[in-house]
Amino acid sequence: MPLTPCSPLLDKTLRIVARRYRLPAMEGSSPGPWKASYATALAMAIEQARRAKARNEAPGAALKRQFMEALANLIHEAMRTETGDPVFRAMALRHRAAPVREYAALSEKAKRDSRSIHTAVNAIAHPARLQHTQPGGHGQALAQLHAAVSSGSWSALSDTARRLLLIPDIAKEPLLRRGLAHILDSPALGRLKRLQELESDESVRRYRSLWDRYGPRSGSATAHAHGSAAQRRGAGVEALAAQALGALARRLDEADGAQASYRVVTSMRVPASICAGVQRAKSEWDAVLLKREQGAVHTAWSVCLLVEAKVSVDAAATDLPRLLRGLRLLAGADENTVYPFETRQGTLHLDGASLCALATDETGLPKTVLYCCDAPADQAPRLLSAASRMQLLSAQPCLEFAGALAQNRAADPQCLEAVWHLILKAPQWGAVLHQYPTLRLARDLMVHPDDLLAALNQAAGANPDTGPAPQRP
Repeated sequence: MPLTPCSPLLDKTLRIVARRYRLPAMEGSSPGPWKASYATALAMAIEQARRAKARNEAPGAALKRQFMEALANLIHEAMRTETGDPVFRAMALRHRAAPVREYAALSEKAKRDSRSIHTAVNAIAHPARLQHTQPGGHGQALAQLHAAVSSGSWSALSDTARRLLLIPDIAKEPLLRRGLAHILDSPALGRLKRLQELESDESVRRYRSLWDRYGPRSGSATAHAHGSAAQRRGAGVEALAAQALGALARRLDEADGAQASYRVVTSMRVPASICAGVQRAKSEWDAVLLKREQGAVHTAWSVCLLVEAKVSVDAAATDLPRLLRGLRLLAGADENTVYPFETRQGTLHLDGASLCALATDETGLPKTVLYCCDAPADQAPRLLSAASRMQLLSAQPCLEFAGALAQNRAADPQCLEAVWHLILKAPQWGAVLHQYPTLRLARDLMVHPDDLLAALNQAAGANPDTGPAPQRP
């Protein structure tokens, strides 16, 4: 069911708003206005293959050759020592070095293992527990155990636990004896000790160095600072989007004041009655424009426009499949039901019929949902999405090709033919095959807050006052 416009002014604003991030259709086999690169050539080969399949045609041998050559060159580029991709180089090293594979596998369990050992040590040696021990007793010895676990020195922890078991007063107490034995026999402690042993391996040191080049280690103070900065940046874009939408609501109130009222809510959470049991679908919307019939105080609100804020253009393409699932979730609501939605402005009741009317087809999406971003339009946009690039480089043949390059062995691009067949036939590679239409659709839905206000002014007349312009928080 197509979405009925909430207002002619809203309909016109969305129709004329500049889409500065939009990509043109990829025509032919030339790079057109984009900067030629191996990634661009790869994206073009994949898109031509998708179009051939859509016509029920088999992609030709020349196209397959173009794909394999572009992919081989992309791997060469990513493996360069100084200017390459540290994440891919780390992946390639893990693929060919057994100690690195073991280290990476143990690292995935390290946080859980560490929590397990901390819990076991606290059960017998927590400082609060030791405060009640007799002076001159074994409290000081157990404090050494707690100090070892607090420092993350797993070998020292193991040695301390063994030494404590040899102390007669401790060995006589069943609780302490069992607790120490539990720590020493724990597979978690064994894995943590092995993880620390592997840190001295040369290949592991290179692996860690490559990840350090990519960014701060998880849990570090630097990583925390980066995460906080990213959160502030995201919150700033969300505020800009909400302010622009607020100006739109005020103007719509002026235009349709006799018939309806409009408002904006933020952080609108989908109720469990709609999204229960559904995974990987957007369940919270950054900003939403709502409408209610004038004078009908108890009438539920109707959804006019959904807005998602993104700090970068590339982030939208990654988010789009989740957004579309969330949109289909809303559109599947019962049209005869009124749903309570939690927002930052409180609980609001939304009309199920307006949710059912949300357009989920490609032609209706620009009137239903927007991505809002304040990043400048890129002069040479990347035609190969970050997610598709990583899935390609993570494929087994690509890692083997990279391993041959790293060891100065002959690397034949022909081995990459297997990736070509995966893209064409394997269901789990469907997102890569359709990556350019996804990228293009995400950019079609993206607007700058300034452009939204400019379109509103144009649609409403000669630069009328729309309220305060969005200000960066």
